[in-house]
Amino acid sequence: MKSYDTKKAASQYRQLGLQGQVADASPHRLIQLLFEGVLQRLDAALAAGERKDIATTGEQLGRAIAIIEGLRDSLNLEAGEIAGQLDSLYEYCAIALLNANRNQNGDQIREVRQLVSVLKSGWDGIAPIENT
Repeated sequence: MKSYDTKKAASQYRQLGLQGQVADASPHRLIQLLFEGVLQRLDAALAAGERKDIATTGEQLGRAIAIIEGLRDSLNLEAGEIAGQLDSLYEYCAIALLNANRNQNGDQIREVRQLVSVLKSGWDGIAPIENT
């Protein structure tokens, strides 16, 4: 059983306004794109935080949280234990980013960035299984 519902993942990515990349993407690539989107927004939030641009930091963190929630929504929780663990990890990341925004805490953003980076690295290492 798959851990992600790829239709939900594609829908989330389309909601982010990136339809062009979604049209030809495999289900595996869709999740990669979502991970990449989170990392890009976290990097932008960190850069804005260094400039003391609180509004942009909050905006970028909000976008990162939306993508994380999209990843979470796309999980197939009936797939087993791994999906449940990912759900908990995504929940932790979203809460940590909310707290990071409230407290203007770059360390919390970097922690979530590290977690997402590890997830992305693992996902990148999984060879897509083609449906025949």
